[in-house]
Amino acid sequence: MDYSYIGKRIRERRKELKLTQEKLAELSDLSLSYMGAVERGEKIPSLEAFIRIANALQVSSDRLLADVLIAGSRYVASDLYEKLSALSNVEQRRILNVMKTMIADCKTK
Repeated sequence: MDYSYIGKRIRERRKELKLTQEKLAELSDLSLSYMGAVERGEKIPSLEAFIRIANALQVSSDRLLADVLIAGSRYVASDLYEKLSALSNVEQRRILNVMKTMIADCKTK
């Protein structure tokens, strides 16, 4: 299992909040070198560190674990719904048509 996705999700959320690694490390009460290693996928955070990071990022654990948990697909669907809801009906239909084509292509493989 590739746990580097956890670090990627942490980095994505940190950047969404416009936080530096230093600030996130400070908010999480973790060292900067440890935070960097987590984001690079070199270290898997302990449960305690993971909770600190999630709280500092004000994000649910399922969002950070979306790529490594089977149930993470629910987050992906929820995230997709949220992004689509912000678009016009015409834009939503265009994206749906592209997705239908991609799904059909996956089924033929």
